[in-house]
Amino acid sequence: MILNQSLTLNELIRFIDHPVTVVGNQSTVITGINELHSVRKGDLSFVDNAKYYSRAIASEASVLIINSTSIECPENKTFIISDDPLRDYISVVNNFIRFSPQDTPIHPSAQIGEGTIIQPLVFIGENVKIGKNCLIHSNVSIYADTVIGDNVVIHSNSTIGADACYFQKRSEGWLKITSCGDTYIGNNVEIGCNCCIDRGVSGTTYIGDGTIFDNLVQVGHDTHIGKRVLLGSQCGVAGCTYIDDDCKIWAKSAVNKDLYIAKGTVLLACSAIDKSVKDEGKTLFGMPAADASSKWRELAMLRKLPEMEKKIEEIYKQLISLDK
Repeated sequence: MILNQSLTLNELIRFIDHPVTVVGNQSTVITGINELHSVRKGDLSFVDNAKYYSRAIASEASVLIINSTSIECPENKTFIISDDPLRDYISVVNNFIRFSPQDTPIHPSAQIGEGTIIQPLVFIGENVKIGKNCLIHSNVSIYADTVIGDNVVIHSNSTIGADACYFQKRSEGWLKITSCGDTYIGNNVEIGCNCCIDRGVSGTTYIGDGTIFDNLVQVGHDTHIGKRVLLGSQCGVAGCTYIDDDCKIWAKSAVNKDLYIAKGTVLLACSAIDKSVKDEGKTLFGMPAADASSKWRELAMLRKLPEMEKKIEEIYKQLISLDK
C-alpha cells in the first residue's frame, strides 16, 4: 500500500499502542506499508519469526518492526523493536484502512465508463473504477479500491476484492491481518458465476488482459494471474502465487501459495501443484502434479498391481515348494 502522505518515525510510532524501541536511521521517511513479498524502498514491514530475519534484512523495506534485540541494524534501515511485531503492524495499518458503511448500492466515488451496463442488485464500493463497455450481472459485489478495465464481463454472484483469508493463530483465537491492498482486473476479462477474487493484503491481486474464469473459481490475496489464462470450474489459486501468461488450469485443480507457474503451463483436471513450475509449456497432471505422460504411466502400472500380486504369490509358493 502506498501512503497518500509520507510519515516520519515519530508520526508512525504514535499509531502503535505499546512500548517500542527505535534503532538505526532516525530520519527515515515512510512512504508505504507492505509485507516482505512486495516491499519497496520507503516501506514499513514486519518480521516476527527468526526463519525470515535474513530475508527481511535483505529486503527493500526501510523500516522493520522486529522482535529481536540481538540483530545489528544495517545503516540503510530502521528497526522498531517490539514484543509483538504483527500486532503493532496491524495497529499501523488500521489507521489507514477503516471500514466505511454505505447506504447506496453504488458509492458516489465510483467511476463507471461509457457503455458499461450495471444490472440490478449490484454492489459497487468506494473508489472503484470500471472501464468502458463492461457488463456486470446481478448480485455481483465489487469491494472498495478495485480497478476493472474495458470490455469486462462479470457474471452473477461473483465477489471482487473481499478481504484476504489471512489469520495468525493465537492462544486466545485467530488474529486477523487487515487487508490494505487492492484488486486489478485487466481488459477483455470474463469472470463466471460465483467466483471470488480476494484483494491484496498489502499489494495488488492482479488479473491480466484476456483471462477467462469459469464458475466457482477462488483466487487468493496478492496473486498475479497473467494474460490469456484460463481457469476451469472449481479451481483454487492460493495467495502470493504468480501464474504467467497463456496458462490453462482445468477444472477442480489447485495451485498452492507462493509459487511461480511458467508461461504456457497446462494443469489437467483434478490436479494440484505444490512446487513452482519453471519450464514453459509443460503439461502436468496428478496430486502432486508432475509430467502428464509420466503420471499416466504410473496409473497404468497401478492398474496392473492386483494381477502382479497374484503372480508374486504364485512365484512365492513355487519357491517354498522348491525349498522343501
